[in-house]
Amino acid sequence: MPDVHDIVTARVDRPYAIASAAKKRRRPPSWRGEHGRLMVIAADHPARGALRAGADPLAMGNRADLLDRICTALARPGVNGVLGTPDVLEDLLLLGALDDKVVIGSMNRGGLAGTSFEIDDRFTAYDAAGISTAGFEGGKMLLRIDPADAGTANTLQGCAHAVGELAQRRLIAMVEPFITHRVDGRVRNELSAEAMVRAMTVAAGLGPTSSYTWLKVPVVDDMERVMAATTLPALILGGEVSADADAAYARWGKALALPTVQGLVIGRSLLYPPRGDVAGAVDRAVSLL
Repeated sequence: MPDVHDIVTARVDRPYAIASAAKKRRRPPSWRGEHGRLMVIAADHPARGALRAGADPLAMGNRADLLDRICTALARPGVNGVLGTPDVLEDLLLLGALDDKVVIGSMNRGGLAGTSFEIDDRFTAYDAAGISTAGFEGGKMLLRIDPADAGTANTLQGCAHAVGELAQRRLIAMVEPFITHRVDGRVRNELSAEAMVRAMTVAAGLGPTSSYTWLKVPVVDDMERVMAATTLPALILGGEVSADADAAYARWGKALALPTVQGLVIGRSLLYPPRGDVAGAVDRAVSLL
């Protein structure tokens, strides 16, 4: 378990240690791992108030436990990336856990889960300048398109601006698009092939250039049709923790055979697997690559 006392002491007495650790971090020679793909551990959920994993509504609310799980995952062979907000990535920097990893900073976390303004997903975490200063490899943004919510327009504009700012710095812009609707007051992603084709084509056209844009997409039915919608590279996301882990791995493996799919970016499904074996869950995901 990481020593939270050491992290707190550094934050209190040596806040400059974070920038120093970022400067000293060994950068990865390429986004490709030894398997030729990108295998990213996602840990940006808490900043949006989304703490649930499986049946536990506050699973990601214990920072020491979360950091322990992330460090376990990052230490496994074949894992070559991590995605997080500044607080999480800076904890990992202080722990020395980010050497040789592709680091993606999460950017828009303002659409807090369960709020009336959830679709107006403001950029409240990293910006392109901060990602560049930290020496990270890219930025990720969530793009939820709700035809009935005018807040979508602000999110579209913010994502388009971020795509351009990242591209100017030759940094990956990782866009996670969905068509969404409110059902009984809660935002739900529409996970049909038709909805994903529409969401991906909108995301691909954001910003003044798509040269550094990647997509982060879920596995849905008819993935061949979905991934034929664009030539942009894509990563497959894990989504919610599934009680049927075998089915989830099978779906990821099938999606990885498609030509635009360049790897996996998975969070709770690997950090909080049904049987509790983080290392085993991560190794199994890596084997798919």
